[in-house]
Amino acid sequence: MATDLHRGVSNGAGAAASVVSVRGLTRRFGDRAVIDHLDFEIAAGEFVALIGASGCGKSTLLRVLADLDSDIEGEVVVPTRRAVAFQEPRLVPWKPVWKNVVLGLPGQPDRARANLALDEVGLGHRADVWPKVLSGGEAQRASLARALVRDPDLLLLDEPFGSLDALTRINAQALVAELWRRHGYAVLLVTHDVEEALLLADRVLMMRAGVIAHQLTVDLPRPRDVGQPDFAAMRRRLLAWLGVDVREPTADPA
Repeated sequence: MATDLHRGVSNGAGAAASVVSVRGLTRRFGDRAVIDHLDFEIAAGEFVALIGASGCGKSTLLRVLADLDSDIEGEVVVPTRRAVAFQEPRLVPWKPVWKNVVLGLPGQPDRARANLALDEVGLGHRADVWPKVLSGGEAQRASLARALVRDPDLLLLDEPFGSLDALTRINAQALVAELWRRHGYAVLLVTHDVEEALLLADRVLMMRAGVIAHQLTVDLPRPRDVGQPDFAAMRRRLLAWLGVDVREPTADPA
């Protein structure tokens, strides 16, 4: 895997350098190409959502970008500083929350660094507790803090809100949007939720049969409202790409 050692920086004229560049990427499992000669890019600071039916290659692509799967063909250029948050927080149960946040970083565990990241996600008061006492939303925030502490140029999110209840999910989405706005890193979010993709992303990519079959630029002002007519039209378009027939309700006769 090729690795870009330089930080992507906007040139100030509306264009941005690519922090992710994928050319001809193929990942096979036996005779089956789950990813098949795929090309795409992510610009510095861009928030991209990746949707598609189960088994289309979304999570496989994310694992390749995270360097968790290197049995590939083609060229993949990613920043050295990158972090991943999965659907399951994957906290080590025998370490307090703050030590989970800095787990895997070189050198001695840095309490001050962990505290800063936990404060950013509103979890500073839980730094010394054991992971088992955290709620689902708190555990996911701890996972985000573990990503933030690495100061990433690229944040990879693999359905991080999938196991949360509806209200907690809304709060987690708002937190991710605020952290992205504050830090300016690029994000790739893998999700099955079309509304989530439209609420958060600058661009939505749809995978099918191992390639990017469609893409949609989401040029709606932030914060976004699911009740906006343009939002509803984009939602119908994405669902149509996914093979979901959404019909408008007909008015009741007077």
